[in-house]
Amino acid sequence: MDRLHAMLAFVRVAELASFTRAAESLGQPKASVSLLVQQLENQLGTRLLHRTTRRVQLTQDGQACYERCKDLLADADELASLFQHDAAQLRGRLRVDMGQALARNLVLPHLPAFLAEHPQLQLELSCTDHRVDLVREGFDCVVRVGSLADAGLIARPLGEMVQINCASPDYLQRFGTPHSLADLDQHRLVHYVPTLGMKPIGWEYVQDGATRVLDMPGALTVNSTDAYTQACLAGLGIIQVPLAGIRHYLDDGRLVDILPAYRAAPMPVSLLYPHRRNLSKRVQVFMDWLGRLVRDYLADTEHPPRG
Repeated sequence: MDRLHAMLAFVRVAELASFTRAAESLGQPKASVSLLVQQLENQLGTRLLHRTTRRVQLTQDGQACYERCKDLLADADELASLFQHDAAQLRGRLRVDMGQALARNLVLPHLPAFLAEHPQLQLELSCTDHRVDLVREGFDCVVRVGSLADAGLIARPLGEMVQINCASPDYLQRFGTPHSLADLDQHRLVHYVPTLGMKPIGWEYVQDGATRVLDMPGALTVNSTDAYTQACLAGLGIIQVPLAGIRHYLDDGRLVDILPAYRAAPMPVSLLYPHRRNLSKRVQVFMDWLGRLVRDYLADTEHPPRG
């Protein structure tokens, strides 16, 4: 059995959910495709597909195998073009994770130009507020904002995100503009937690080089960064947020920077990837592009507005 041909047949069946359509796309008899998949299952010692007269569906083991096969096939394609220096020859799949704001405000607007330079690449972009498991979920790299606690991963520092305190003009008209920590007794926060049910941190600020926390009430707690910003725009309270994601709201007056002397500490931004001896060329090229993009972006927003 040719393992690569068997994996290609399996991937095509999984994607098209049909042995007939997979055989047509590969230009092979249906019986040959079926035999290749069966041989792959026998070699791996597990069933990869549920087969019925109406449909073909991946098993749980089949889903895991499908993800690995796509990477291996992409690596094989890349090996075939390893010594071709044309950037357009980079091919294969990239799986990346980053926050919603970074993807929306920075990466997606620049992505068409990158993909135009590398038309054979396919990018899977995950934008979640929870932290993914790079190794278990098969990610090539992720952008993380904040402290790192991922053992066994390589971290490439990209810079820091300045944080500011802000509120909507409507909120400030109703509750007044605070000028000191004592004034916060008359105010409320919109609380952000990664998982609902966790205790909110409160108001963070740096004093004498140390981070301090002031307990503050809030009528709303969210677990989404987008909801966090939208709640502030709606006048539901004050937020402490990276400047890079909301500068346009400050520029058009929909948010107001407050208490500049009591900002939270800047948040480190890192590019993380699994510890592999030889990263594929497509991953290296993408990470270099993404790293430059994020560094330039942070450099443009590192100076906070005056409060």
